[in-house]
Amino acid sequence: MDRLRRLVDANARRSQAAVRFRPNTWHPWLEPFEAGHVLDIGKESTSGRRGDRELGRDDVTALRSQVGDDPAGLRDLFVAVMIWGSGTTNGRGPRHTYAALSDARLEDVLRTTRASVRSGDLKSAYGQFTLDGVQRSFFTKWFAAVDDRGLGADRALILDARVFRSLNALGWTSRGAAGVSHWPTRYAAYVSAMHGWARELGVTAEWLEWLLFDVNGRVHGDAPSTRKAPPMGQAMDAPSR
Repeated sequence: MDRLRRLVDANARRSQAAVRFRPNTWHPWLEPFEAGHVLDIGKESTSGRRGDRELGRDDVTALRSQVGDDPAGLRDLFVAVMIWGSGTTNGRGPRHTYAALSDARLEDVLRTTRASVRSGDLKSAYGQFTLDGVQRSFFTKWFAAVDDRGLGADRALILDARVFRSLNALGWTSRGAAGVSHWPTRYAAYVSAMHGWARELGVTAEWLEWLLFDVNGRVHGDAPSTRKAPPMGQAMDAPSR
């Protein structure tokens, strides 16, 4: 906890930036599903190529409040999550999103996992999410996007390889915390641990999750991180401790 506290203190003034994306890249992959309108989300970017837009975590949260229970609205929120997780540097994002939108299970998976997350059953949500093209770092982003429980709840968090790398560097492993190799249980243990640490450190669990993603295992220095991190969700597969 001392090392984590020093890391938090050193980066206390930093915050998560919006992600830049290119609508022209995404449009051909979304238009077959009449989802191209999702590309209007966020705001016009003042950097990068002409036509680029910026999408932040707050934009995804705002969209969540608008979609209700409509299957098309949930699909649009899912697309926004995939865009946010991909940015401009993950060239696989549009292709993987197309694969998920083509999957006949899409409507049922989005509906059932959303219900599980909102009821606080993160283990069930993890076990229920199976879609072509979508792995843990992206489907846990979906969990975080649809979790509208109050601040007192241990709300769903994003988990990918960069977060794992930082946690492992701090001496924490999901398998050790959960006591089993069962991934849904390990994910729930991760969320619970993060919220516990956040409360003790006086920060939000979402900010702590972003910080661990941003430092990407570089947890030993007391100086704030200055490296530019990719959009959350790009490092998908390893490590997995």
